[in-house]
Amino acid sequence: MPHLARCKIRNCGYIKESKSGFCYECEEYPCKRLKHLDKRYRLRYAMSMIENLDSIEEAGLEAFVEHEKSRWRCAECGGVINVHRGRCSSCGYSRIDSRVAD
Repeated sequence: MPHLARCKIRNCGYIKESKSGFCYECEEYPCKRLKHLDKRYRLRYAMSMIENLDSIEEAGLEAFVEHEKSRWRCAECGGVINVHRGRCSSCGYSRIDSRVAD
């Protein structure tokens, strides 16, 4: 079974029934599961799921996506820096500081 199919956050009943499909609409936001995931991503990848969701709620999805496109763009080839590996998916350029929040 693929990881996404088992993801308890993705499969949360509230998210499936919400208007936007985002956790920030839930009364329990941020829930225990999301806080746990957020802590792990902050430590491993220097990014925050909760900050991302707050940004989407405040500025909208389009503005968030535009910001993230520039944040994770490879300085060498213009490809995408993989948040999990800290490397460009196109050219392999390693940008150690690419995971530092803007």
